[in-house]
Amino acid sequence: MKVIKFGGSSVASAEQIKKIKDIIVSDADRRIVVVSAPGKRFPEDTKVTDLLIDLASQVLNGNKGVSHVFNQIVNRYKEIATDLAIDEDIVSEISHSLQELIEGDTTEESYFMDALKASGEDNSAKLIAAYLRSEGIPARYISPKEAGLYLSDEPGNAQILPESYQNLFALRDYDEIIIFPGFFGFTKTGKLVTFSRGGSDVTGAILANGVKATLYENFTDVDCIYSASPSIIEKPVPIEDLTYTEMRELSYSGFSVVHDEALYPAFAEGIPVVVKNTNNPTAPGTKITRTRSESEYPLAGVASKSGFASIYISKYMMNREVGFINRVLDVLEDYNISLEHIVSGIDDIDIVFKEEMITAKQFQDLLVEIKVKTAADVVEKRDNLCLVMLVGQNMRHKIGLMARATKALGEAQVNIDMINQGSSENSIMFGINENEEERAVAAIYKEFFESDK
Repeated sequence: MKVIKFGGSSVASAEQIKKIKDIIVSDADRRIVVVSAPGKRFPEDTKVTDLLIDLASQVLNGNKGVSHVFNQIVNRYKEIATDLAIDEDIVSEISHSLQELIEGDTTEESYFMDALKASGEDNSAKLIAAYLRSEGIPARYISPKEAGLYLSDEPGNAQILPESYQNLFALRDYDEIIIFPGFFGFTKTGKLVTFSRGGSDVTGAILANGVKATLYENFTDVDCIYSASPSIIEKPVPIEDLTYTEMRELSYSGFSVVHDEALYPAFAEGIPVVVKNTNNPTAPGTKITRTRSESEYPLAGVASKSGFASIYISKYMMNREVGFINRVLDVLEDYNISLEHIVSGIDDIDIVFKEEMITAKQFQDLLVEIKVKTAADVVEKRDNLCLVMLVGQNMRHKIGLMARATKALGEAQVNIDMINQGSSENSIMFGINENEEERAVAAIYKEFFESDK
């Protein structure tokens, strides 16, 4: 049994959904299909999820104009249904369910927002199931609640509850092809909650684990995963295979093809993951497993991500002060901030986190509180930070990689603010100013993928 997942670009139009049908029927083992909300049909288009967020925000703010956004969303589904020549009853059902949502309880804003966001995937699954049935293909829409997909009570950042896996195993018993909406589940008290944005990948991996699938196929709009972003590097080297760890590092660092939390459910059961292209399904794609063959390149890939900030803390004789870092971490916990990296010296540390986690006002309060609790000499914010990650299991025990990387960045006139190497030696992180992101990635790519060739 295979679980397959289709991203937003793969369900954005009737033309794309017809491709999905062909992919499903071409392999009898493809029994469970996870779908996203309709994405962009063209570069200037708006994703349905973004429209739903806009709609939810307008409802919560009591703004007029809700009907305009509402109609935009319904019309997206109507256009798809019309082009697929399926009964308009499904559009009426979608319109009615969306109307019920916006007229529902708004007192708990985070749950209301999650319910609106999740309706994109939910309605997509209902429409696709209806289309497959109209084509004579036995298909069944199943909701996460019916399947027993239970999540933690954390709107917008929910986590799977272990008992869900046992519930999901029953999906193997259905004769029909199951169409399952990604991105959301339900708490034990019946509240709808979502994973973080892009969480349909997570749903797919969870279902693959739950039904003990032989393979999890993640269909997107690229032939494979590349060694660098094609938006920065023209025709980067394609990656044939990766380990779960390498893919996790690359996803975290900016490779948006696979959600950075999506691989753990597959990793836990050792289920191979293949990233493939809906528009070119015969291409081999990129396979992700526990181990992989040796590569001619020392790196698997170079990734980058902006939007980080750091807190620089300096105190003379810091290394002799027991519990210093604990006091800093206690303050971060009070502000609900999860850290990404800690880079340290004997008398100073840099704590890196995502800047979106805190407002500018909270940040100033945070700095003051750290200074009070630690009596540090210097506590200051560093923003506009970009993290450039060099990732690859072949890096381990290779002499001179760091020297080559820093030399390449120096020659490209990229200033390095911080360096951190993972203890597993599978990754090296450089912190730089976000204005130098593309130049840094190009320099690293040239050094390790073009000169080595």
